[in-house]
Amino acid sequence: MAGPVLEMRSISKSFPGVKALSDVNLSVAPGEVHAVCGENGAGKSTLMKVLSGVYPHGTYEGDILFEGAPCAFKDIRASEQHGIVIIHQELALVPYLSIAENIFLGNEHASRGIISWHRTLTHAQKLLQRVGLHENPQTRVADIGVGKQQLVEIAKALAKEVKLLILDEPTAALNDEDSRKLLDLILELKAQGISCIMISHKLNEIARVADSVTILRDGRTIETVAVGAEGISEDRIIRGMVGRDLDHRYPERTPDIGDVAFAIEDWTVLHPIDHQRKVVDDVSVHVRSGEIVGVAGLMGAGRTELAMSVFGRSYGRYTGGRVLLNGTEIRTRTVPEAIGHGLAYVTEDRKQLGLNLTEDISRNISLSALGKVSRRGWVNEHEETRVAEKFRASMNIKAPSVFAETGKLSGGNQQKVVLSKWIFSEPDVLILDEPTRGIDVGAKAEIYSVIADLAAQGKAVLVISSELPELLGLCDRIYTMAEGRLTGEVDRTDATQESLMRLMTVSAATQNEQV
Repeated sequence: MAGPVLEMRSISKSFPGVKALSDVNLSVAPGEVHAVCGENGAGKSTLMKVLSGVYPHGTYEGDILFEGAPCAFKDIRASEQHGIVIIHQELALVPYLSIAENIFLGNEHASRGIISWHRTLTHAQKLLQRVGLHENPQTRVADIGVGKQQLVEIAKALAKEVKLLILDEPTAALNDEDSRKLLDLILELKAQGISCIMISHKLNEIARVADSVTILRDGRTIETVAVGAEGISEDRIIRGMVGRDLDHRYPERTPDIGDVAFAIEDWTVLHPIDHQRKVVDDVSVHVRSGEIVGVAGLMGAGRTELAMSVFGRSYGRYTGGRVLLNGTEIRTRTVPEAIGHGLAYVTEDRKQLGLNLTEDISRNISLSALGKVSRRGWVNEHEETRVAEKFRASMNIKAPSVFAETGKLSGGNQQKVVLSKWIFSEPDVLILDEPTRGIDVGAKAEIYSVIADLAAQGKAVLVISSELPELLGLCDRIYTMAEGRLTGEVDRTDATQESLMRLMTVSAATQNEQV
């Protein structure tokens, strides 16, 4: 085919009070990996939902041409019948069904209502080989990791004879190794002639796999450029996304570090089901007032398990250890008890654990400290609204009002609501677990400034992150973990990505031999 495989012309889409897309154009060549970049709320996911039929023809303005023919998709099944398949950031798999059942869910190998399990398992095995996943197709999806689940989604797309694959933040929840494997697979699919649209905030990944980049800002097309063209760089992409240069992605700060404010000593936690396995093994860390301390580790290292078990023993089976605040041991057996002692925990999963997505911004912000906006069990809604408006302004939360449903906000704005909720509780210690996961560079810079301001106020801040540049740019000290144990402690001035990675990959057995 000489022309583009996909053309989206002058696409506009409105919601009540919001113009999500305005005259957006997108063109994808056959066998091309085309990246779509933009801040949270720029319209990327909305554009892909228009393309895939989630928003049906008639609910938007403009034209879609696929393989040269006009298309008017009434639903997602109609777009799939043309070979357009979307994989959303929140994977649409049923955890208690097998891999094979998930791959062919709604697309079963059946005759007269009876499924042929032989054909199902045989075909599933071939698709798994094609995506490089070495698992039994009868394995439950709940029993495999997120990286493998992403490959199951791609196998599911291949089962539908995909011609154009849309990936929305495909590596947001993956570690470096799983991300590398997924990007390699995207390049393999490209070699097989499958076109791909990839929404991503990770500019290094775009540079590795994309042929072209379309930049959106405020629902409009800013430009489309070839990745290999002279002058295309991370700084140029960022400038197009945010409308300005980000000279300092990490805030400049001169830390005023005081005495040890928060300490965890000899902390040990067992797996919630397998009580023979230690997920946190004799870990001791400390944070001084005004200090930002990082925790680095690969997936499964025990970082989140440590944070959740300390904060109200929300994970696993506690077997030993102490938590100290300003040198005095405190009890954090429940979440209210932890909050009462001045601890706050921003979870890595804001949608499931951090927010009530069906409630408005105002109610979400007040949830961690309802006592501050209530009297005798009655919430003062005027005070609750006043507090929410204050945070909406100070945190630059982009929403029509504080009564907007939180689930309809972009990822970056949702994260600002989570941070507002915990800042409102006026904690002395903040544990931030993947505080910038799945958000754009502009929102990241704003959140980094918030974290720096909290440290400047004398708070003790513990940051867990899978992004080593983030830890190096933000933290004063960095701990490393592997297999549930601490493997190192490095000052910011001595740390590099290479040195941290070496410590993150030290096995417990090797560490014990070195000791």
